[in-house]
Amino acid sequence: MIASRTIGIDPGTARMGWGIVEETGGTVSLVDCGVLTTPAGVSQASRLLQLYNDLCSLIARYHPAAAAIEELFFGKNVNTALNVGQARGIALLAFAQAGIPVHEYKPLQVKQALAGYGGADKRQVQEMVRLTLRLPTIPRPDDAADAVAVAICHTYAAPMRRRIGEGR
Repeated sequence: MIASRTIGIDPGTARMGWGIVEETGGTVSLVDCGVLTTPAGVSQASRLLQLYNDLCSLIARYHPAAAAIEELFFGKNVNTALNVGQARGIALLAFAQAGIPVHEYKPLQVKQALAGYGGADKRQVQEMVRLTLRLPTIPRPDDAADAVAVAICHTYAAPMRRRIGEGR
């Protein structure tokens, strides 16, 4: 059977969560997950460069066939939204340069795909990540678990996206 590998990204400049899942014959399994971190007190440009280099290393190590990234949710803090937007841009650039198709999902879509309910809280989604992947514990830290959730969301959505695309 052919395996399909997806990398999920939970963007941020101080901490960027990443998670890689593989789907084979209808079974989703965790390949690896973690967090890319950048040091406080360095310039934003230096942080973005480090994230880009680290992400390129992950791409070279794991060879994902697809990338899934959470769309920007704009809350009340404009500075946070700008920083997350810059981190998203770095991820989009790294995937585009590697020729990896990128799929974007709203937080509501991720919650619905994993918990069956768009109003699910973070803990419910993380528990569904654990159950889906048959793990003894929820992946840690939270940023990594969130990235794995985005990757699983895409894994669930990909067959429908292919059917819709083939119908054109």
